[in-house]
Amino acid sequence: MISTIAVGTDGSGTAAVAVKTATEMAKRFEAELVLLSASSGEREGPLDRRAEPEEIQWAYSPAARTQQILAQAEEEVRRGGVACRTLVDEGDPADVLVRLAGECGADLLVVGNKGMERRVLGSVPNTVTHHAPCSVLVVKTT
Repeated sequence: MISTIAVGTDGSGTAAVAVKTATEMAKRFEAELVLLSASSGEREGPLDRRAEPEEIQWAYSPAARTQQILAQAEEEVRRGGVACRTLVDEGDPADVLVRLAGECGADLLVVGNKGMERRVLGSVPNTVTHHAPCSVLVVKTT
């Protein structure tokens, strides 16, 4: 039985298709959906932005962008009538998805095929399929 479905998202078009697929599956199985994401935790751009307005500082904060991406995705999923929560951690995206899927007790981990070319998986879906503690669905998005 599938009671918890985790899905990786980074705000990309590929991830949006994966989230949509995971949401549809969660509806069918009456499962909880857990949105997972990784943040680098590093600031982009010049190091000293203290004198800049808060909006500018936010624009250079990967963690803030990740939180907004997750909040928007969670709102959309909830509008679709699916129970949802989010988890985020710092680190390599594939490693974070595998770790968080285990922590939330996912029965299924859904990822997009971003980076998949020809017959070879891209780095994130490849790592996830080899190391996830649960079944994995790689959604064809391209």
